[in-house]
Amino acid sequence: MKTQVAIVGAGPAGMLLSEILHHHGIDSVVVERQSRDYVQARIRAGVLEQTTVDMLRQYGLSARMDQEGHAHDGMKIVWAGRSEFFIDVHKHVGKRFVAYGQTSIQEDLFAAADRRNARVIFNAGEVALHGVDTDAPSVSLELDGRRVTIECDYIAGCDGFHGVSRRAIPADVLKEFEKIYPFGWLGILTPQPPLPDIVYANHPRGFALASMRSPTLSRYYIQVPLDTNIEDWPDARFWSELKARFPAGMAASIVEGPSIEKSIAPLRSYVAEPMSYGRLFLAGDAAHIVPPTGAKGLNLAFSDVHYLSRALDHRYRTGSPDLLASYSETALRRVWHSVRTSWYLTNLLHRFPSSTAFDQRAQEYELDFLKSSPSAQVALAEQYAGLPLEHT
Repeated sequence: MKTQVAIVGAGPAGMLLSEILHHHGIDSVVVERQSRDYVQARIRAGVLEQTTVDMLRQYGLSARMDQEGHAHDGMKIVWAGRSEFFIDVHKHVGKRFVAYGQTSIQEDLFAAADRRNARVIFNAGEVALHGVDTDAPSVSLELDGRRVTIECDYIAGCDGFHGVSRRAIPADVLKEFEKIYPFGWLGILTPQPPLPDIVYANHPRGFALASMRSPTLSRYYIQVPLDTNIEDWPDARFWSELKARFPAGMAASIVEGPSIEKSIAPLRSYVAEPMSYGRLFLAGDAAHIVPPTGAKGLNLAFSDVHYLSRALDHRYRTGSPDLLASYSETALRRVWHSVRTSWYLTNLLHRFPSSTAFDQRAQEYELDFLKSSPSAQVALAEQYAGLPLEHT
């Protein structure tokens, strides 16, 4: 099998890259080790930055999002159940967010791929990358008991943190930056209307978040120890603990419902440098992980796709490899900006087991400062909205 770009991973990053490359007349084959149903069922992010919304609209992928998505202007921060303020992103930087679940985006991308008869290989076993530092890279896999080799010009590694792509970069080349946080998020998805705003809560009992996926689908989280057993958290206990971390009036507005998904996610920050090696280019979770506090993960993956698709299009149109050569450096500027924002919000809003009385008082005064300083709110709004994509 031959193609111009072999894409490893059929998640949102891989499928969006395939769609954009098709738009530019560039052929691709997507390889995915899981089944289509498995990929489709994964429940992940759901808050889209303006840049992500604009990308989906640019490539004709926004019809359902524009109909079902829920636009909002920023985020509310409450702490200790006693004080609150709103970071108005639209007022400060002129951008809005759209709550639209990753599951729906995945469905839209698969539907677009079906319409153009895209080559997507599911249930691929023993996926391996070869010759990434040569002019003739390839991807091999097992499919229905036979060995298949995909010859290509370039490989895009969009196969997540546990995929094979990043491991193809030699250990003496790859630099890894990581921070493991001493807690996780217990989250549920419920078919009930959400609060009007996304609300972050800092409380002595721990962090909590009220988020949304649509006008009829809510996502809630609470901070829990890393050794938490999900079986110890029936729905009734979750709702009781969640409401205890919000001001009474706000808690009364939370509409309880059955959990249609419940999971515990550990929090970590991770960045791999460089994001390219030879003819291999990493995008999304294959290159970086951010704690979900800043709602950056999916948006960051899509910004990688923007830079990589632009570089590949430039290479095939002009013959120049310049943008491919600078892809890692360009993408990492936005990566580290988002990593820093997520790190800042995680430290601002969570209760750390090792915090001293000094640490706790300093955190409280940081929240007081944000509430009282319009300049600080503008700065946070700029960070939360995400950097604009570089177009030159």
